[in-house]
Amino acid sequence: MDDYERFKRNILARTGIDLFMYKEEQMKRRLTSLKNKYQAATFDEFFRMMESDPEIMKACLDRMTINVSEFFRNRQRWHVLEDDILPALLSGRSGRFKVWSAACSSGEEAYSLAIVLSRHLPAGGYDILATDLDEKVLAAAERGVYGETSLKELTEAERSRYFYKEADGFRIKPEYRAPIRFKKHNLLADPFESGFDLIVCRNVLIYFTDEAKAALYHKFSNALRPGGVLFVGSTEQIFNPGEYGLESIATFFYRKAVTTGDGHASVPDRPARSSSSGQRVPTV
Repeated sequence: MDDYERFKRNILARTGIDLFMYKEEQMKRRLTSLKNKYQAATFDEFFRMMESDPEIMKACLDRMTINVSEFFRNRQRWHVLEDDILPALLSGRSGRFKVWSAACSSGEEAYSLAIVLSRHLPAGGYDILATDLDEKVLAAAERGVYGETSLKELTEAERSRYFYKEADGFRIKPEYRAPIRFKKHNLLADPFESGFDLIVCRNVLIYFTDEAKAALYHKFSNALRPGGVLFVGSTEQIFNPGEYGLESIATFFYRKAVTTGDGHASVPDRPARSSSSGQRVPTV
């Protein structure tokens, strides 16, 4: 067993992060650069350094958990969500609308969801679970203060409507923070909640092996209510959604089949696309 294999086993035992489920070339490259930064000759030596120095351990955890986010990242997809997907999900829906922002990083995605839902549902009409493995980014998400880079997709009118300008950045207004529950969660190891109308997990699965992705697609499907939708990232198209009880309803959007009385699976009619889909900038 080479020292990187031992490193992966040690990390799993120490942190619960299963590096065996990540694409090795990408992750090993990221960790090798960090190992070299601390002038460790081997991964065995690097792990010993991590064990004895909490700051090195923290730096390694930051490197293993990929945290890149911004409000309305790939905004074209958010237009499709708001114009086409969400109206169909809400049609005839009663009760609180339940959403999960999985691997939410520093919270931009979860707050983007709160902003969108606030335009379609009354206050108190929806709940958003926002989870991530990294406690550092969860703390930043709970704080809800962002710099210019995170807000680059927003107009000045949107910034004014949804944020307070402060000396150190832009703070999300309380009404968009209220429906969100932030929680530490390991996608690969922890159980999933269920009954979600919408699950958003974007730009995360690209780092996992095919085996890990397949397991997660099954778990996401099980976590959706019948007719619920999974929204994935722009490089994460599911090529065999039927294997997971899903059907593609738009690019990067997958809906869970509804089981009919005879035990067969069916999928509700696709939402009619609005003439302005992918073109409209939401009113602010």
